[in-house]
Amino acid sequence: MTGRPGSRRLGGPEGTEGAGSLLAHRLEGPRGAGGPPADGVPLLLLNGGLMSIASWEPVAARVRERHPVLRCDFRGQLRTPGPAHRELASNADDLVELLDRRGLERVHVLGTSFGGLVGLILAARRPERVASLVAVTVSDLTTPEMTRKTRELRRVVAEVLAGADGGRLLDAMVDDIYSARYRAANRELLAFRSRQIAGLPAAWFAAVDGILEAVESFDLRAEAPRVRCPTLVVVATDDRVMPPERGRALAAAIPGARLAEHPASGHTLVVEDPEWLARETLGFLDGLPRAREAAAEAATRRTEAAPTGGIV
Repeated sequence: MTGRPGSRRLGGPEGTEGAGSLLAHRLEGPRGAGGPPADGVPLLLLNGGLMSIASWEPVAARVRERHPVLRCDFRGQLRTPGPAHRELASNADDLVELLDRRGLERVHVLGTSFGGLVGLILAARRPERVASLVAVTVSDLTTPEMTRKTRELRRVVAEVLAGADGGRLLDAMVDDIYSARYRAANRELLAFRSRQIAGLPAAWFAAVDGILEAVESFDLRAEAPRVRCPTLVVVATDDRVMPPERGRALAAAIPGARLAEHPASGHTLVVEDPEWLARETLGFLDGLPRAREAAAEAATRRTEAAPTGGIV
């Protein structure tokens, strides 16, 4: 890894870095008294394969009231230059470099889909860097159906790179990644998203192919028992990308992991119900031992600082 903790401060007013080999990122602090104080450890938000930093905003807006929030784009995603890694573990290496360069010893991790898989590898292989893990709509391994669908998407990407309409990529995914309820309620928005994707550069589609290759065949069953930090695995009942039963199996394989299930969402829980996800995440973080200690310490300080009563 390059860099060392605290070696230099990066980024502009919002802490965004987009130059060189470092992952583009944004670090934001708490913006008010939205509840009990956090433990001061940032929450690292890890994108799904086709996401970008902005996709997290509905979740981040709720969480950063009480926790510093660090967001980043993986290699090859919209704001980070360079080709995507074609296997998962190298993305975890990039995260370690990011934490080193930002001088962050540890983070809580909230990752969805692709980002949840990378977050699990980070927690398993670099446990000293991960205070806790929330893995959303993930799987312990690639099922044959997952592999088949991933290969179909790679064929669509190849056609786009050969000149086909880029919007076909979302069209090929939409029935799997969103619940039927969400699709029915957001037809115009999804059509707009398809047009947006059609306007993205060829380099983005080439990077998508790399990301898809990374998840075409994976098996994290050997990694899961190595995760020792407090962990919450979140599954969605209508997830047609990473089957809920595989998420449940992952939770069962991680020592002491908790399981939460959204009763209606599809794979893109971050988009479909960010309020529910933020609430589950904050509840999990608030239940960690250090968070309870921080809340108790703050309550003690408030009591000591309060004016005393009496008759004067």
